Amino acid sequence: MPRRATEDPATFDGSIDRRREDALDLLAPYPSLLLAVSGGPDSVALMLLCAQWSLRRPRDIAVATVDHRFRTEARAEAEEVGRWARALGYAHHLLTWENARPATRLQERARDARYALLTACARRIGACAIVLAHHADDQAETILFRLTRGSGIAGLAGMARIACREDIALLRPLLDFRKAELEAICAQAGHPFFHDPSNEDESFARVRMRKLAPTLAAQGLGQDALLRLGARAARADAALTHCAAGVLERALRRSESGCIELDAATLAEAPLEILQRALASAILRLGAAPTLRLERLERASARIAAALAARRALRMTLADVSIDADGERVRLRPAPPRRAAQT
Repeated sequence: MPRRATEDPATFDGSIDRRREDALDLLAPYPSLLLAVSGGPDSVALMLLCAQWSLRRPRDIAVATVDHRFRTEARAEAEEVGRWARALGYAHHLLTWENARPATRLQERARDARYALLTACARRIGACAIVLAHHADDQAETILFRLTRGSGIAGLAGMARIACREDIALLRPLLDFRKAELEAICAQAGHPFFHDPSNEDESFARVRMRKLAPTLAAQGLGQDALLRLGARAARADAALTHCAAGVLERALRRSESGCIELDAATLAEAPLEILQRALASAILRLGAAPTLRLERLERASARIAAALAARRALRMTLADVSIDADGERVRLRPAPPRRAAQT
């Protein structure tokens, strides 16, 4: 059952302060938007804010809800979100994950499926961006989660306000808002929302970590400290990305669909972190690796840096890309298909 406030949703008077309006400026460049609304207080608040957004009128805004089929009541909740959305003037799309519940990595696989369903829906209805309701509490939790797993600078920066999945933008306009503020928006509107019991399920690592929040805060690692860490990591990541782009541009000798050739001396002069990022960018230009694992990239970059410093030849494969280095140049080509195992 949804949690209900005392007022009818239709009485929401649209008294949005400047800060809330400014947050939605992130959406302004996009003429068509798909709001991801699960029915929790965060995404319901997003839906309410967009309904009262001063720039809503010239934009085509729809709502989508994903039913993962993990709980028997999930379908009815998703249908109720549809009624809420239509009451606010939005078209609603109910998306269903048809796969069986996975036995392992449940949250990770459900997240991947959710993004895939939302992206397909956005493309189908002509939306150029998906709007997500991640907030400051989510951001701090993400940074802590990645910190415990030894993430690099990019990971410690947390979730980006603007990201991209294929040709669809992912927008997070509420990263400066606390969860309590979003719940207050629902209360102000007298609007109900649902509570997801999985948020209390300690079989999930994020829930267990959430339970540690008071202890960590007492030791100085509270939400504000984590958000400061994320902001500083984001600035450092942007600076490193800028430097790496400059090195890649200076090192580039040839760039074609099937081959990228880089000047060895230019790469040899770069600090290891910059060389690593330039190498990653070159690999992604070849389109061979949608996901490049950091640990493998670090090991490969260290080997290449050592070979360049010693001016010796090196041949290796990373993320389905063949890399050949010598004293003069570093060549990257898509690796040939692996031979099928002999039976």
